[in-house]
Amino acid sequence: MKIVITGSNGFIGNALVARILEQNGLGAGHPELTELCLVDLQLPEYTDPRVTRVVGSIADASVREAAAGGDPDVFYHMASLPGGASERNFEAGYAVNVDATFALFRLLAKQAVPVKLVFASTIAVFGVPLPDYLDDETLPMPGLSYGAQKLMGEMLLNDMSRRKMVDARSVRLSGILARPSGPSGLISAYLSDVIHAARKGEHYTVPVSKAAPTWVLSQTRCIDNLIHAARVPGEALPARRIWTFPALRLTIGEQVGAMAELLGPHVHDLISYKPVESIEKQFGNYPPLSTKLADSIGFTHDGDPISFMRRVFEALDAEEAKT
Repeated sequence: MKIVITGSNGFIGNALVARILEQNGLGAGHPELTELCLVDLQLPEYTDPRVTRVVGSIADASVREAAAGGDPDVFYHMASLPGGASERNFEAGYAVNVDATFALFRLLAKQAVPVKLVFASTIAVFGVPLPDYLDDETLPMPGLSYGAQKLMGEMLLNDMSRRKMVDARSVRLSGILARPSGPSGLISAYLSDVIHAARKGEHYTVPVSKAAPTWVLSQTRCIDNLIHAARVPGEALPARRIWTFPALRLTIGEQVGAMAELLGPHVHDLISYKPVESIEKQFGNYPPLSTKLADSIGFTHDGDPISFMRRVFEALDAEEAKT
C-alpha cells in the first residue's frame, strides 16, 4: 500500500506519519505499507526505508506531480495556508488552498483506480455568527477566506467522488489540541497556549471569557479519526462525502478545570480572563454540535473533559520525551 501525506511536517501531519509507520499502514485488516510519501516545505530525514520525501510547496507543479505520481492507494491532503495567514494575504491563501489544491485533485483523478482521498477541511466553513444549534444540515456561510477556500475544496471533491474520479472523504476539523507553542498563523492559538502555560506553572491571560464554549478534540483522537476515514470502504459510505468530526463542546473554564484535576488546584490561580471581542465572537460562542453522519460512520470524540485532557497531556509528554 502506498500512502501520501501533504503537510506531513505539521502538527497533525507529524502525528499521522508516526501512527502510520507504527502500525505499518492503516492497521489490521489492510495491506502492509510499502511506501509513505511525505510532502511539505521542510522535512526531516528518515531512516525508515518505506519513507520517500518531496520537499516543496504544492503551489509548485513539479511538487504536485511528484506527490500524485505512482498511483497512491490513500492520499491525505493536509497542506494549506491556515486561517489567520490566509485572511491576511488573500492571494497567497487562494494560490495554495484553491489553485494548487484543485490542480492536485485533478492529477489524482487520472488514476485508473480511484484513490482514497482524505481532505482536511475545517469548521471555519460555518462562519460566524453560528446558529443556536449546529448539525449536518447547517448551511455553511464562511466568515474567513480560509473557510471559503476549504468549502470550495469540499464541493469539488464531493462532485469528483460522485463521478467516481476519486473516492473522497472530506473531514471538518475543530480545535485540535495541544498545538506547539510559538507562531502558527492560527487565531485560536490561545486554546493550546493556555495548556502549555499551565503545564509550566506560568500565568496566562485567555482572550475569551471563562464561559466561552468551543469545540475541541485531542490530537490522538483526531489521528484515530483520520486513520478511520481511510479505512472505511467506499461502498459503505453515503453519497455525501463531507463530515464534521465529533468534538467535545467545552468552555475554556471547563478546560482549565480539567487541567486542575490532573495538575492540581493551583492551575486556577495561573489563569485569568480578558475577553477580546473579535476573538470571542469567532471562537468563543460555539453552540451544541450534532454529528450524526460522522457518528454513524464510526468517528468519535474524546468522551469527557478529563479523558480529553489526559490524552492531550500524554501526547505532549511523548513529544517531550523525544527531545
